[in-house]
Amino acid sequence: MTETRRCIVIPAIKKNAVIPDQLVKKLAGTTLIQRAIDVAHGVVPAQDVIVVTDSQEIGLICERNGVRFHYNAGLRFTSLDIIAEMQSILKELGSSYENIIIYRASCPLLTWVDIDDAYHRFLEDEADCLVTVKSVRHRIWEVRQGRLESLLSEDESELVVESKALIILRAEALKTGRIHRTIPYFLNDRAMEINGYQDWWLCERLLTRRHVVFVVAGYPAIGMGHVFRSLMLAHEIAHHKITFICTKESELAASSIAARDYKTCIQKNELWQDVLALKPDLVVNDMLDTSSDYMQHLVDAHIPVVNFEDEGPGSHLANLVVNALYENGNLQSEETASRHVLYGHKYFCLRDEFLQATQNTFRKDPQCILITFGGTDMPDYTRQTLDVVEPVCRERGIAIRVVTGPGYAHRERLANHIKKLDNPLIRFEYATNIMSRMMEGVDLAICSAGRTVYELAHMRIPGIVLAQHEREARHTFARARNGFVYMGIMRDFNAPRLTRVFGQLMNEPERRQRLYQRQCRIRFDRNKTQVIGRILKLLEK
Repeated sequence: MTETRRCIVIPAIKKNAVIPDQLVKKLAGTTLIQRAIDVAHGVVPAQDVIVVTDSQEIGLICERNGVRFHYNAGLRFTSLDIIAEMQSILKELGSSYENIIIYRASCPLLTWVDIDDAYHRFLEDEADCLVTVKSVRHRIWEVRQGRLESLLSEDESELVVESKALIILRAEALKTGRIHRTIPYFLNDRAMEINGYQDWWLCERLLTRRHVVFVVAGYPAIGMGHVFRSLMLAHEIAHHKITFICTKESELAASSIAARDYKTCIQKNELWQDVLALKPDLVVNDMLDTSSDYMQHLVDAHIPVVNFEDEGPGSHLANLVVNALYENGNLQSEETASRHVLYGHKYFCLRDEFLQATQNTFRKDPQCILITFGGTDMPDYTRQTLDVVEPVCRERGIAIRVVTGPGYAHRERLANHIKKLDNPLIRFEYATNIMSRMMEGVDLAICSAGRTVYELAHMRIPGIVLAQHEREARHTFARARNGFVYMGIMRDFNAPRLTRVFGQLMNEPERRQRLYQRQCRIRFDRNKTQVIGRILKLLEK
């Protein structure tokens, strides 16, 4: 399609500024007028940009940028009708251009892509005029004699409000004074206008935010620990733009993340291609060991990278590796380890809900136990463990809390099983968002060797730990020195052994107390601040 000739007019009247000298003050490192000229340059050549101003200073900026300007020291807009205010200038331009775009510098979130897209919409609809708008939901009231009376309906109404960002005009309609067809162009989030200092501050925060892409894996074979950690980190840096990419097999992770209203997509091409297509400023990989090929593509694109739980061949290319679940590494030197790899539980990040939870005190006679095996529990250790402990707990009047994750595939079967047991002291929770509450008041836990053991240690709950596979067996934090009885890898569920260990802990309070006391020495409360600080430092660079 051959484009119709167009120009961009930028009103820059200092007398109409709501903040003193706002057009020549720097917002996120660039003045408003310079930012507007740069955006306009992305749409039309410099000779087709015209700035209308009452300021010699702005005229000088235009001259140095090679754009035309119309200077009149007496200019001042007295109404909201900008077409009427600039009528003579617009009509003059109408003799040279078929279409005129009026673009205001007070909407700094607008991009040249928005202007170009709006212009093509204007052409396709064969409109006389296009106006940028935003939709808002409000209840509209009218004040009568000092009282509020509903003007419209009792319900919220969706209104369309004009944004001062863009107006596009057909020059012929301007000449004849007959604008028959006006169409809207919705900007919404990017329609923010600077009408005061608060708007200025918000725009600066939005313009300086960076794009962080989380690459996450989460499916039954590896569990959901990566998802939970990535969501926690994303919550901490929410003032930046966040996007999640889930690996091809991670549909379970994608659905869980999307439920938190984060922009989420599933890998379609080579993973590095999908990541680079998002133009990230920082990539956080939480998907186990990375490959050299994948990491090299990110390095070649000069993107800083943070990896979690990564001892793969690509880990040496990352700017920062956080291996909190591995107590020691296989790196060649202490110097290398201290430079970019953080090992051990002192880098484990607790969710805020645990930092605000009440830690447990030791009770000689247990009153409540917890059974939880992470986000998936493919072999269904949950039900098998319940069968081991339920008779003992029933006899002693001990409550049982059973908690499963969002990837637990045996939910219906377990619910029916608990119903048949007919034990009022059993409480079953599926995919809870308040795990800390489930741990409050618990005296002993039986769990897998993932993130849960760190949360139990913080809550001061001794535990019996069953590793579900070789990878979990390498999480050596879950040992007696930290308050846990480790039973090794349970390739086949060993009910007699679990019965024996559970009975020992129930019948030997001194043993449980020793485990409890060891947990009292462990602190996680400052770890997250430290790790987030390292990530933000990379982002700032």
